[in-house]
Amino acid sequence: MADVTADETERTDAEAPAEAPAAPSAPPAAPAAPQGERPPAGEGAPERRRRHFGRRRVCAFCVDKASAIDYKDPVKLRRYLSDRARIEPRRKTGTCAKHQRWLAIALKRARHLALLPYSPEHIRLSGVFTVRH
Repeated sequence: MADVTADETERTDAEAPAEAPAAPSAPPAAPAAPQGERPPAGEGAPERRRRHFGRRRVCAFCVDKASAIDYKDPVKLRRYLSDRARIEPRRKTGTCAKHQRWLAIALKRARHLALLPYSPEHIRLSGVFTVRH
């Protein structure tokens, strides 16, 4: 401390000599996204968002107390085929697991007897079934 002069000890911060520029720091954090909006990509941990499922569908076959599903009724079975002639999943039609299994068997039997199409091309060629939108 002997080498320090009196002038250097009495300096204030305003009089301090200019220092080398500081290293660039990380950009400031973005403000939190408003309620209901998604934060910008790549910022922060992804939050788990709950999906709104609405009201649970009831199985149409359980409501009718069906003991069997008739494969010879293509008008009723057509409802359970997509526009691409695929069997619709349970989550979309609302059928229970037991009736979905019965329905799949009935649809396959109706396809085998050419009451229902195997592919969407059969729908276009026959023109019997209307395409749902």
